[in-house]
Amino acid sequence: MVNLDKRVLEALKESKRLTGADLEKALNLCSKEENAKLAEVLVRLGLVSEKEILPLVSHEVKIPFLNLAKYKVNRDLVKFVPEKIARKHRVVPISKIGNVLTLAVEDPFNVLAIDDVTISARCKVERVLSSPKDIEDALNRLYSAETQNITEIADAASSSNETVEFMKNEDDLSFAHTNLETSEAPIVRMVDLLIREALKKRASDIHVEPFEKNVKVRFRVDGNLEEVLTIPKKNQNGVLTRIKIMSRLDITESRVPQDGRFKIRFHDKEVDFRVSVLPVHFGSKVVMRILDKSALSFGLDHLGFFPETLSNFKNAVKKPFGMILITGPTGSGKSTTLYSILSQLNTPEKNIITIEDPIEYQLKGITQIQVKPEIGLDFASGLRAILRQSPDIVMVGEIRDFETVDIAIKASLTGQLVFSTLHTNDSAGAITRLMDMGVEPFLIASSMILVAAQRLCRRTCPFCKEKVDIPKEVFDRLNISYEKLMAEVQKQKGAFFQGKGCAKCNHTGFLGRMGVLETFVMDDDIRNLVIRRASAFEIKDLALKKGMLTLREDALKKFAAGFTTLDEVINVTSGDQ
Repeated sequence: MVNLDKRVLEALKESKRLTGADLEKALNLCSKEENAKLAEVLVRLGLVSEKEILPLVSHEVKIPFLNLAKYKVNRDLVKFVPEKIARKHRVVPISKIGNVLTLAVEDPFNVLAIDDVTISARCKVERVLSSPKDIEDALNRLYSAETQNITEIADAASSSNETVEFMKNEDDLSFAHTNLETSEAPIVRMVDLLIREALKKRASDIHVEPFEKNVKVRFRVDGNLEEVLTIPKKNQNGVLTRIKIMSRLDITESRVPQDGRFKIRFHDKEVDFRVSVLPVHFGSKVVMRILDKSALSFGLDHLGFFPETLSNFKNAVKKPFGMILITGPTGSGKSTTLYSILSQLNTPEKNIITIEDPIEYQLKGITQIQVKPEIGLDFASGLRAILRQSPDIVMVGEIRDFETVDIAIKASLTGQLVFSTLHTNDSAGAITRLMDMGVEPFLIASSMILVAAQRLCRRTCPFCKEKVDIPKEVFDRLNISYEKLMAEVQKQKGAFFQGKGCAKCNHTGFLGRMGVLETFVMDDDIRNLVIRRASAFEIKDLALKKGMLTLREDALKKFAAGFTTLDEVINVTSGDQ
């Protein structure tokens, strides 16, 4: 038995985490399989999870444990550890201070690895312990091929039969995004490649970030950023100019922020891009938000909400007038939920008007207004104008001040169904926030139909998910009722799962996201509390007694059903206990 296996065995015996029978079963399997590692066998059998075993081993061998997935590795360190050595010994250089290089390793007893790195880097080597999956992901990020020539990237774009077709903007018929003369330019093909890859990876944003010596490109996938490409510094202005031309922006202006948009057709699907250009120290940073309208046509049922929490929503949108608020931080899916509702309500007999900043999705059959503060068209003045257009349904992109919310509430009392968003941590907090803004409690009580708080959690990849066993002590430490959770597992006929990473999910263990929802309906009892200017705590307490599920409870139900992981539940609902 190798040194690492012995230490794993000692650590498990000391922790009394497994029975003798379990250990014997794992050891027998190790003896039958060539080059099998005890830790991997234990995880494969579902006896322990990787996240449990590594801290135990770390304590046993007196080497610190590092969660490499949450650590940003400096690419400059690759010059000290060549890719061949790093992949052979499965080590990742994570920092260099003075003459000491720190390596993340999966086997702390691999003496050959330390010797090879010491000779290559010509410095002392310290070790930290990380999981095999995190090391594999870090190796792929750190040693991904850095293209030195823009033509090589362009050739990669040309090698694919897939094409990105840029569409002429409907409100500017004289403008063409691209033409035959420029479509063959390497810069054009490279930008096309970026867009194509982002769509294939289900990215929500493309970040093009200039630094001193190069330009980094990152995709945001399922809420997390991942680096995908490094562009030579000499091509920085060419890439920026290409994106500005596509977005109808001023290519001669580099001192002030600019906003634009463009539309493409890819795989017979129209996709909108919202572009933001921001001057920074080494040039201009570009963020392209990808807005796929096809995701809105599915309706509320496909956003991942449970029927229990969704029923309040469905009943509320059937009301002829009143106000519905969705709260949550930036990036919590509020806009997607609102657009899905509007798509569902969009029928010929309804006059639907929105005022937004910015317009994220362009929806056919719905009148949409872009806020333009520089000419005096803000939410309040736009909303006043909307109400003279005989609307049935109004959507206000965001409530930012008293004037806007005052007009919106009064509109909801005079026959319109009004939707809007607000930045608060939970649903009950929205009521007290409106009071703090100066709205009279009786107006809130009279107009409000429903308040919802929303978050997004990542879905466990269905292609590589595996069952995990989580000890009761973990839930006790998190103040989560183990008995109640296990009862929910039985009810949902689910289990605890986590993704081990595969090609489908880009080795992250997650594929897509789903909504976590907390809703309460304004009934007479809650209205009385509001009129008495009750605190958010009192309102939430009453809503809970009436059956409201908190964000944490809704997320735990998804965990019990096997849709997400415990880590994701904690991350998403960290402010909701």
